[in-house]
Amino acid sequence: MRYFLPFFFSLAVLNAPAQTADSTRRSIDLDEVRVVAQKFQTKGPVPFQTETITGSQIAQRNPMNSADLLQQTGNVFVQKSQGGGGSPVLRGFEASRVLIVVDGVRMNNAIYRAGHLQNVLRIDPSMLERAEVLFGPSSLIYGSDALGGVMYFQSRNPELSGAKNWLVKPSAYIRYGSATGERTAHADVSLGNRRLGFLTSVTYGSFGDIVQGNRRRDAYPDFGKRFMYVERHNNEDVPVKNANPNKQIGSAYQQLDILQKVLFKPSEGVQHTLNVQYSTTGDVPRYDRLTEMASGRLRFAEWYYGPEKRLLTSYNLTLSRPTRLYDRAMLTAAFQHIEESRISRRLGAAARNEQLERVGVWSVNADLQKQAGRHLIQYGLELTHNGVHSNAQTVNALTGAPGPFNTRYPDGGSTLQTLGLYVSDAVSLSKALTLNGGIRYGWSQLEAQFTDKTFFPFPFNSIRQRPAALTGNLSLLYRPTDRTRVSLLGSTGFRAPNVDDLTKVFDSRAGVLVVPNPGIKPEYTYNGELSVSQWLGNRLRLDATYYYTLFTNAIVVDAFSLNGQTSVLYGGQMSSVLAAQNKRQAVIQGWNVAAQLRLTNQLTLSSTLNGTQGRIKDAKKTPLDHIPPTFGRTALTYQNGRVQAEVWALYNGWKRIADYNPEGEDNAQYATPDGMPAWTTLNVRGSFKAGPYLTVQAALENILDRNYRYFASGISAPGRNLTLTVRSAF
Repeated sequence: MRYFLPFFFSLAVLNAPAQTADSTRRSIDLDEVRVVAQKFQTKGPVPFQTETITGSQIAQRNPMNSADLLQQTGNVFVQKSQGGGGSPVLRGFEASRVLIVVDGVRMNNAIYRAGHLQNVLRIDPSMLERAEVLFGPSSLIYGSDALGGVMYFQSRNPELSGAKNWLVKPSAYIRYGSATGERTAHADVSLGNRRLGFLTSVTYGSFGDIVQGNRRRDAYPDFGKRFMYVERHNNEDVPVKNANPNKQIGSAYQQLDILQKVLFKPSEGVQHTLNVQYSTTGDVPRYDRLTEMASGRLRFAEWYYGPEKRLLTSYNLTLSRPTRLYDRAMLTAAFQHIEESRISRRLGAAARNEQLERVGVWSVNADLQKQAGRHLIQYGLELTHNGVHSNAQTVNALTGAPGPFNTRYPDGGSTLQTLGLYVSDAVSLSKALTLNGGIRYGWSQLEAQFTDKTFFPFPFNSIRQRPAALTGNLSLLYRPTDRTRVSLLGSTGFRAPNVDDLTKVFDSRAGVLVVPNPGIKPEYTYNGELSVSQWLGNRLRLDATYYYTLFTNAIVVDAFSLNGQTSVLYGGQMSSVLAAQNKRQAVIQGWNVAAQLRLTNQLTLSSTLNGTQGRIKDAKKTPLDHIPPTFGRTALTYQNGRVQAEVWALYNGWKRIADYNPEGEDNAQYATPDGMPAWTTLNVRGSFKAGPYLTVQAALENILDRNYRYFASGISAPGRNLTLTVRSAF
C-alpha cells in the first residue's frame, strides 16, 4: 500500500496554485520524439509503452554502467550475478527473450542464453545520445528475440559546424564511488566542419569489491555476508577469513570502452556514418558461484569470465530526399566480433576448465518510410549471419599442462542465418484516430557439427533447423485532444532457437547436466494491452498501462535422456540429464502506473510503479521464472540554471519463496528461506555548474545503508555509496 502513496500525494496537491499557462503549456503535449518505435525519429504519438532517457538525463543520473542506467528509470528490473553484471528484465522476459539494439544493429547473437546476461554492460553510457525502451512484443520491426521488448541505445554523432571552419568540442570527466570502489575516467572530442565530422571517445573504469549495506532485517542478521574466500598460496587453495564480511571479495573488475565515429554529409538529405565501437574487460569473477557451498566448504576456488570483448564496425547511409519509393531511408551494414570465456576450478582440484567462444556476426538492415496521403508506410528487411567457434581445454594448475575438455558448443562450428521482411502502415482515420498495423515474415537456418564426441557420444553428428514465422501487430490510437491519449494494441512476438538453445552442454549446478536437443521449435507470445495518458489541469500527467501476454511453445530445461540414459558421468560426478524442450505455456499479465506533477517551474515530483504476474498453464499454476516483484521509483527533482538536485527512492516488494519457480532461473539458493525481502532505498544527488567549462556532481546512494538484493540475484547491492564526479566540457 505504501507504494501508492506518491500517487495519492500527487492528487492531493493538484489544486495547489497553478503556474501560468505560458509556463506550462510546453509540457502538456503528449507527443514525443521516438527512435525505437519506428526506427525513424518521428514526432507523434505511438501506441506502445516506452521509456526515453535523454542525453542530459544520462549525464544528470551519472550511472556506473548501462544496466544501472536502465534500473534508475524505475521501469526496468535488473538482475545481477556479479559485480560486472546486470541482466535487464522487461515484462517478465530476460536475456535472449529481450532485444538489445545499438545504433540500429542488434547485439543479440547466436549464443545469447535464456538465463541471465550481462552483455548490456558492454555499452558505454558516456557515449550515448539517448536510450529508449520499447515494452512488449516487438517482432514486427525487430524480428526474433523481442518477446518482452527492445532496449535501443543511440550513440552520439560528431557535431558539424555548418561552416568551413572546424568546430572542436572536447569533454571529460572523472568519477569516484566509495562502496563500489569505482574509479572511472572518460574523455571525448568532436571535430566537425560543414560536411565532415569525427568523434573519438575513451572510457576506462576500475571497480573494486562491492561493500554491501550493513543494516539487515532482524530475521536475517547474516544474509549476504561473505565470511570466507579462497586465496592461492604455494600452489594450494587456502580458505581465508574475511575481515569485513560486508565486503564482497570476488566482485571487482575493469572495463575499457572506445568509440570512433566518422560522419560525412556531402549534401542535404545524404549522410554517411562509419561507426567503430570496442569494449573489453579484465577477468570478471562470477561472484554467486564463488559463494556456493558444498559439504560445508566453498565449492569453487576459481570461477570467472575471461576478458569479454565486443567489436562493432558499422556503416550507415541515411537518405532524406523524397523519391517515389521513400521519403526517408536507412541502410546499415555491420560486423561484430564477440569473444567470451569461462574459467572454473573446484576447491582443491588441480584441473582448471577453460571454455572459449568466438562469435562473428554480419548483418544488413534496410528500412524505408513513405507518406502516401493519410498513410505512413514503413517497410524493410534484415539479414544476419552468425558464425560460432568453440574451444576448450583443461589446464593443470600445478604444472600448467593442458588437456582435453568438452566445448560448450559444437566443436565443429555452428552457423545461424536469419532473414526478415516487414511492412507496416499507420493510417489517420481522422484527426483523433490512428490505425496502425503490420506483418513480418521471419526465417532462420541453424547448422551445427559435432566432430569430437569423446566426452558425449551423441546419437547425431549434426543439427539443422529451418523454422519460419509470421508475426505482426494491430493498434488503434485515440487522441481527442493534446491532453488525452488512449491506445489499444495487439502484438505478437517470436524467438527462433539459437545455438545456445539447441547445442549447449553445461552443468547448471552440481549433479545436473544440460545436453543438446535438436527437436526444439520457436517460442511465441501473443499480447494485448491498453494504455491511457491524461493531463489533469496544466500540471499533472497520469499514465497507466495494462497488458496480458500468452507465452506459448516456451523452451524450458527439463528431464531428458541421452542414448536411453537419464544420468551420465560428468566431471567425475553422476549427473541427471536435462535438455531444452518446448514444454510450457504461460500467462503473464501486469501493469504500469506513473504520475508526473510540476509543483513549480523548477520542482517536479514523479513516480512510477510496476507489477507483473506470471503463471505456467498447468494443474498447479506453477509460478513462471524471471517474474520480478512489484517495483518502482519516486523522485523529487529541482532544476534552476546552474543547479540541479534530486531526491529519489527505489523500492521492491517481497518476492515470497512460494512465488519462485522451483526449477527455473529464480536462484532461490541465493535468497532467504522466505524469499527475497522487500526493500526501499533513499538517495540524493546534485550538480553545480561551477563555471562555463566545469560541473561538479555528488550523490549519496542508499543513505540508510540498507542491506538488500534484487530478486534472483546472487550478489548484494552496494551499501551507503558516495559518488563524486568532476566534468569539463568546452
